[in-house]
Amino acid sequence: MFCLFQLKSVGPKLVPFFKSVSVYFILLAEQPSLLTACFKCLPIISLIVFVLLHGISLSQEYTFSRRILTGLIFSCIGDALLVWPSCFTLGMCMFALAQIMYISAFGFIPLNIMLGTILYAMCSLVIYALMPGLNGILVIGVPVYTVLLTTMAWRAISRVQFYKELWTWTKLCSCIGSICFLISDTLLGFHYFHTPLPYSQVSIMLTYYAAQLGIALSAVGSKNSNNNNNNVSNDKNDAAVVKG
Repeated sequence: MFCLFQLKSVGPKLVPFFKSVSVYFILLAEQPSLLTACFKCLPIISLIVFVLLHGISLSQEYTFSRRILTGLIFSCIGDALLVWPSCFTLGMCMFALAQIMYISAFGFIPLNIMLGTILYAMCSLVIYALMPGLNGILVIGVPVYTVLLTTMAWRAISRVQFYKELWTWTKLCSCIGSICFLISDTLLGFHYFHTPLPYSQVSIMLTYYAAQLGIALSAVGSKNSNNNNNNVSNDKNDAAVVKG
């Protein structure tokens, strides 16, 4: 559940993120340049530092945090590459790797097949709408990335189980973050491959930074979350032995 102590701990560490986001939107540079790439990547770099400050190691209990951290690193590389239109495909590959890391962090328990069916149906509609505007490698790349993005959102949303009271504020953050990621990349896809959107850079980047913030926040207390999951698993195994 939401912890006031954690909120007080998290707040100061997020100051660099909010400052760098503010700087990015104040400057809002559109011309491809190394400086533009730096300002675009700064918010994600601050989230990488944020995850590191909350603890990281090679031990099993930090597996979740390591995967979120790796996803943020791939995202940062993707952000830099997407500044130059000629690097769009490579940038998309970096974000595909980021989605794979997020999926592996969120896991597949609980499964929630109904939610997955709904999200993949929506994913199919988006792919269908974008296909006429795709060419070359993007004919394959965009649908594959869209499926990975949808899978990430499915797994993040599935972790929040209000009806069983098996939720935490960090899981809720990753849920909201994944939805923002869906919105951001859908806007980006339609802007580039369907119909140019007004104020596209602001709407795409605002939802994108919100998405990465939510996902980064899911790493807060992930050590305790992993321990709790292990305890639940052990309790189930003990119960099975007793029944046997």
